[in-house]
Amino acid sequence: MKPLAKLSLFACVVGGLTNPLCAQNVPTPPKMTPDMTEFWEPEVKAITADAGNVAPSDAKVLFDGKNLDQWVSVNNPQNPAGWTVADGVFTVKKGTGNIQTKDSFLDYQLHIEWKVPATITGKGQGRGNSGLFLASTGKGDAGYELQILDSYNNRTYANGQAGSIYKQTPPLRNVTRKPGEWNVYDVIFTAPRFKEDGSLFSPARVTVLHNGVIVQNNTELRGPTQYIGLPSYSQAHGKSPIKLQDHGDPSEAISFRNVWIREL
Repeated sequence: MKPLAKLSLFACVVGGLTNPLCAQNVPTPPKMTPDMTEFWEPEVKAITADAGNVAPSDAKVLFDGKNLDQWVSVNNPQNPAGWTVADGVFTVKKGTGNIQTKDSFLDYQLHIEWKVPATITGKGQGRGNSGLFLASTGKGDAGYELQILDSYNNRTYANGQAGSIYKQTPPLRNVTRKPGEWNVYDVIFTAPRFKEDGSLFSPARVTVLHNGVIVQNNTELRGPTQYIGLPSYSQAHGKSPIKLQDHGDPSEAISFRNVWIREL
């Protein structure tokens, strides 16, 4: 290093940046204008969405009121769903088993409407019991269950009533409509993520609106549903079907309509 360079460096250390020897040509930042924080690309895709319960134009319709072509038997996915379709709705046919979507999904927005008969009987968990499994991870009742139940003037354990993440998280409010009236679930589901070694990276989360009221607010799922015992993420999985439960309820069966999904 030349003597002058050494002197300049020493002067900067001793005299600080106010020393003329340390002056730098720092450019003056441009004056901010509104357009400098605006971005135009990519353009947001336009869709059509009805103010009611009609599926948005970019949704996949899972039930159109005519058939269950988008669904299969859980016990044997090679077989069609065995539930009953009539008058624009489909209804659990007791003893035929659970059904699930042909397609698998990861993160999504789901709309589904359900109703128990006006003549429903029974009490507690034996009153219009079914379940919406947000990700079906195997046969039977394997997966993450959002409870379906007649909870109108029907007391049961809080984490088992309508709108609950079954055996995990009670709903924030009970907004179940009386038997014979349609209930609406709007669900935003974020699937769990796993590391390469199969261990959990981030848990599943769900937000649920029941009849337009938030009953699960970005709720963390502690693992797939366990009827007995504590939930945990014991097995990694990716995209999964969505499942509906044939609970074998001795009371009248539950009906569904207007089912659609948007992948996120």
